[in-house]
Amino acid sequence: MIKKEYRQLQQQAVRIAEKYPGPDFYSDFSAEADRARHFFAGDTVVCRLWRLVVENIDNDFGHGLEHVRNVALDAGTLILIECRGMNGSGKRLEHRMRLAQAAGLLHDIRRKEKKHAEAGARFARRALRDYPFSESDIEDICLAIANHEAFGRNMRGATETATLVSDCLYDADKFRWGPENFTRTLWAMVSYRDVPLEDFLSRYPGGMAYLKKIRSTFRTPTGKRYGPQIIDLGIAIGEELYEFIRQNYADRIRS
Repeated sequence: MIKKEYRQLQQQAVRIAEKYPGPDFYSDFSAEADRARHFFAGDTVVCRLWRLVVENIDNDFGHGLEHVRNVALDAGTLILIECRGMNGSGKRLEHRMRLAQAAGLLHDIRRKEKKHAEAGARFARRALRDYPFSESDIEDICLAIANHEAFGRNMRGATETATLVSDCLYDADKFRWGPENFTRTLWAMVSYRDVPLEDFLSRYPGGMAYLKKIRSTFRTPTGKRYGPQIIDLGIAIGEELYEFIRQNYADRIRS
């Protein structure tokens, strides 16, 4: 549960965010996003994986069910965009989308553990043996999960599909560092860790500097084009929120 003092800051962040337009990614690719949502809701394998995640993920850390669902949906959308004009059957495209959405659902299944990407990949490798994936499919999903941390390792896949799924997962996960970070994720994280408000405020400028570095890390052509705008929207919200903090919480900011 989000603590009262952070709830007030979250409410202000939501008010600020409402003044900004939504990211172009979701308007420019609304058809692909709709198709990814329908696939997520109707594919038997993805639906089964969703139930597994519901039973196994911690949902109190800002990286729970809502987060992994959004990542899975955007990863599937990115697959559809990046595979436009792809040779081969529609089944092949659906298979790639299934891999990307599976990776999205499982990528933070061990978020509270040290080296959570590696731990998540290990969990996925065991769990996916009970699903209709080949050994190479499982390796593709696990590679994507292992590669998803910001500024972490980025091992290249043995095939085009492996690299594509990995890059789409990474970009979908980093899209969450835009407005969503300030309207939802951040407050759940600091509340879970029980961070004193004074500590949070003192670390805020450093957090903003870290966020700005994400702009240059996107991996797919679509992510490189649209990701920086998503991050910039988050930065604008974060900077305006900090002005609010400086005006209303000046006595809580350590000099």
